[in-house]
Amino acid sequence: MALRVVFAGTPEFAVPCLRAAASRGEVVAVYTQPDRPAGRGRQLALSPVKIQALAMGLPVFQPPDFRATRERDTLRALQPDLLLVVAYGLILPASVLAIPRYGGWNVHASLLPRWRGAAPIQRAIEAGDRATGVCLMQMEKGLDTGPVLLALRADIGADDTGGSLHDRLALLGAELVEDGLKLLRAGMRPVPVAQPAEGVTYAAKIDKSEAVLDWRQSATTLLNKARAFHPWPICEAIVAGERLRVHAAMALPLQHRAEPGTVLAANRSGIDVACSEGALRLLTVQRAGGRPVAVADYLNARPNLRGL
Repeated sequence: MALRVVFAGTPEFAVPCLRAAASRGEVVAVYTQPDRPAGRGRQLALSPVKIQALAMGLPVFQPPDFRATRERDTLRALQPDLLLVVAYGLILPASVLAIPRYGGWNVHASLLPRWRGAAPIQRAIEAGDRATGVCLMQMEKGLDTGPVLLALRADIGADDTGGSLHDRLALLGAELVEDGLKLLRAGMRPVPVAQPAEGVTYAAKIDKSEAVLDWRQSATTLLNKARAFHPWPICEAIVAGERLRVHAAMALPLQHRAEPGTVLAANRSGIDVACSEGALRLLTVQRAGGRPVAVADYLNARPNLRGL
């Protein structure tokens, strides 16, 4: 059975899912967020999903929302069997989800009900989770509350960052899309499993103000945050009086009595900064207006720190 799929997504995370959904020519239209100013020139930028859709010759729609009757009528005229949503950026009302024959499916980057919301990848790393995954969920009115149709688990490695985990989960999401559509084509709808009431957590949208490292926290807590917030917004810290961006670090289980924020050692191996528990060894840093460099190169510009 051939399907008529309308795809809705915006960022890079959604692109592999779009490719998977469109591999058999079943995507009849793509919805994405309106073009918005970006960069220093503030020129209108196309979303990654729009760029991919145009390259595939797919029609693109960019309504700011679906409040207007004409927007819902446009979607209805496409006669979709399924609305496939991946990081679209709009909360879709029940009136929209009721239009496709099979409703809306959403690919979400966590193992629900843990980390519902906007930033599940980063929040999982920040919290020190050892595993996460992706879910294919039947959409309903609530925020990521619908029953789960399919899921795939992924371990979170000690070296994973928000960027590396994002890329892996995006590919796993595409696998879920392929599996779900294969079942639907065969007339076998995935069995919806209600999310348990226990274990619900929310992944709030990340604010840049969160990316300032507070040395009064433990080294493990700060390392998790630095990994989670890379490559955006990238954590910052005051180190010996200078604000630095922290691109890579490691937690050391050091016993010390120093005040949090004290530089304990600075050499080619890294800069060790005292935390409330242990120390954070900075490995790659970036000065204001500069580029990321290894600590050994940074110390060449700050000889007063070398040998501490």
